[in-house]
Amino acid sequence: MNAHPTPRQTALHQKAQLMSASEIERTLVRLAYEIVEKNGGVDGLGLIGIRRRGVPIAERLGKIIARIENADVPVGTLDITFYRDDLSTLGPKPVVQEGEIGFSIEDKNIVLVDDVLFTGRTVRAAMDALFSHGRPSRVQLCVLIDRGHRELPVEASFVGRNVQTTMNEVIEVKLTEIDDAEKVLLMEK
Repeated sequence: MNAHPTPRQTALHQKAQLMSASEIERTLVRLAYEIVEKNGGVDGLGLIGIRRRGVPIAERLGKIIARIENADVPVGTLDITFYRDDLSTLGPKPVVQEGEIGFSIEDKNIVLVDDVLFTGRTVRAAMDALFSHGRPSRVQLCVLIDRGHRELPVEASFVGRNVQTTMNEVIEVKLTEIDDAEKVLLMEK
């Protein structure tokens, strides 16, 4: 428990637990198989996690794929930071920070990995950042949760679970690497 909860945390209450640790693990195993199948193996495949929670998910997928295919898949990181401009009616805007992908994306099949797909703005910013590093032959999106409410024409190739939400609801993905907890929660304002 946070000693100093942020106003956002105190304004939300838990409505439901959507996934347990074992459900997250099973979902990642299924997603790993789907990624390998849809890409015809691991040749030319690279996984890139969108910071923050996309990174451990991408790293886990990389390990699972390595076990399945007995071959390493490069895993990188894209750093995208949100900031809120309270003077604007546009709300939060994704801002791209220079990220270290750690491998060449040129002519590779890249799978961008994130925890939750919502408006599509994070993915658009991530694609801009990705293309500043080179030209992959294909870019696919993998998300643990797709909650709908798209503002941009973005669709994930690989989805752990679709969850219909209202605008008053928030999906919180908790991962051991970041949160010292392992679950997906549906929160309500």
